[in-house]
Amino acid sequence: MGQGGQVRRIETAMTTQRRKFLRLLAGAAALPLLPRVASADAYPTRPVRIIVGYPAGIAPDIFSRLAAQGLSERLGQQFIVDNRPGANSNIATEMVVRAAPDGYTLLTMTATNAINATLYEGHLTFDLLRDLAPVGGLMRSASVVQVTPSLPVQTLAEFIAYAKANPGKLNYASAGAGSATNVAGELFNSMAGIKLVHIAYHSNYLPDLMAGQVQASFSPVAQSIEFIKAGKLRALAVTSAKRLDTLPDVPAANEIVPGYEAYVWDALGAPANTPPDVIGKINAALNDALTTPAMKARYAELGAEPMIMTPAEFGKFLAAEAEKWGKVIKTAGIKAE
Repeated sequence: MGQGGQVRRIETAMTTQRRKFLRLLAGAAALPLLPRVASADAYPTRPVRIIVGYPAGIAPDIFSRLAAQGLSERLGQQFIVDNRPGANSNIATEMVVRAAPDGYTLLTMTATNAINATLYEGHLTFDLLRDLAPVGGLMRSASVVQVTPSLPVQTLAEFIAYAKANPGKLNYASAGAGSATNVAGELFNSMAGIKLVHIAYHSNYLPDLMAGQVQASFSPVAQSIEFIKAGKLRALAVTSAKRLDTLPDVPAANEIVPGYEAYVWDALGAPANTPPDVIGKINAALNDALTTPAMKARYAELGAEPMIMTPAEFGKFLAAEAEKWGKVIKTAGIKAE
């Protein structure tokens, strides 16, 4: 056979192989796409991250770590807390919104997420209710009105009187403009008839409060209780409707300022389109952990109560919170920094 004939044979063979390859590609394209997670039976097969939009040591971090421990014990894989503070928790939220909806990236949500929906309206790249799937609740807690020990007041009534006698000279720290700790302070300003100057922090502000660089805060009990018991902070009142068993000698703020009440909460969310059976598995394990005597006792020590909800119940709660805080933000004229 001549060289030309051999070349034609090679070209014919290559053409035949190319046609077979194209037929295989066409067949593969016609197959239905498999979902990312076909079943929750095997979930989780690797560690799961819980993204927390706050620094270590404050309430969302504390309750996220308690939840991570309970989930790890029940689901047989590590649930790892990953602190990503900044932008009033929007950085962490966007990380989760953009993550794969496979159950391996969760978000610790707080009242701040509900506040942000209005505070940053028109400036967020995501929609709270559309882009996050509700998983379940973690906790609900009162806050504590507390001051640095060097401030010459012993009671909430004395604090209000001191603020009125020194208008514009007292300040309070918060986790950022529009945060739950900021909104609680502005509500108190309005109802007590005083004007505390707001100092926004983007890290843990308690060290500065203990050192006297700021004078007051409206902080979750869980974040502050150890410092209160150690005498490093002075508790003037709790923001719940009644006194707390964990701080029985501290009055409720509404004993002095009728009607004043404010709570914080933490919960878990996931990227939208996370398979419902995976969310259901996480929710069941989470609620089981929250109902154990040991967890209930630890929550009580921290001045909190477990917030046990189904995903659907938390979804309704989240929508109601977004509406409620939206009205507060607009009425108070709070602006994002």
